[in-house]
Amino acid sequence: MYDFDKIYHAASVEEAVCMLQKDENSMIISGGTDVLIKLREGRLTGCSLVSIHDIEELKSIYMEEDGTIVIGPAVSFSQVTNHPIIRQYLPFLGEAADTVGGPQIRNMGTIGGNICNGATSADTASTLKALNAQLILVGSGGERRLPIHDFYTGPGKTVRGRDEVMTQIRIARKDYENMYGQYIKYGKRNAMEIATLGCAVLVRTDETKTRVEDIRIAYGVAAPTPIRCFRTEETLKGRQIDETLFAILRRDVLEEVSPRSSWRASKTFRIQLIKELGERALRQALAKAGVTDIREGGAKDA
Repeated sequence: MYDFDKIYHAASVEEAVCMLQKDENSMIISGGTDVLIKLREGRLTGCSLVSIHDIEELKSIYMEEDGTIVIGPAVSFSQVTNHPIIRQYLPFLGEAADTVGGPQIRNMGTIGGNICNGATSADTASTLKALNAQLILVGSGGERRLPIHDFYTGPGKTVRGRDEVMTQIRIARKDYENMYGQYIKYGKRNAMEIATLGCAVLVRTDETKTRVEDIRIAYGVAAPTPIRCFRTEETLKGRQIDETLFAILRRDVLEEVSPRSSWRASKTFRIQLIKELGERALRQALAKAGVTDIREGGAKDA
């Protein structure tokens, strides 16, 4: 059923890199929820597997002195959701992780695998994009750090080299402090479903709860890769919180997305989802931020 050549068990990141370098047909396995499916389907016949499951430094979540939150890529979705640091500072990310698959998948699947498989439908990818996550990769050429915005190159493709191991997902304090977020996933079922479309919105308001200070908008399955709507964000920053805010979002995000038709949904339906989920996610994020009074549009900006 599982036609692979060898399996190596790495005890350290350095050992994993060495194994990947020596065997040209090798690939990383951690939780295995994606790799084992591909093996069973015969898409990885004859490959070798390098397991990073037992590398402890990849399985922790902690906060550094400057407030940066570090998440190990081998941390499971369930661990992300339930970890005290995530629950206190990044509940938005924990909520997104809790939409992945069913309980068995969330217990085995890892946040690093969700990113590294390159799928535009990955639930944590758009959320991490909204959080401006930084990724640390270690390979034979040494260590490099890059923003998650530069990680994806196409459908199912990333810049991670064949002998590189992701070692950290880093979220700076400035990217989550006083920010409130909402991730909404649309699928035909309420659970164990791959996203037809996903939307993540983070927002920070001024002290009066009447104006947007900062906003981040990210989508999954709205383009070949997870995307941020940077131009729309710039338009919305500083605006008064009224119904016009949502109308602008619904209009402007369409200039930045490029959805396609698939067996899950047509392009036309995805365009409608992009508008609707964007508005709903923003409304819910604002509610979490304590905004209780959203007036009709038309008020002048100061």
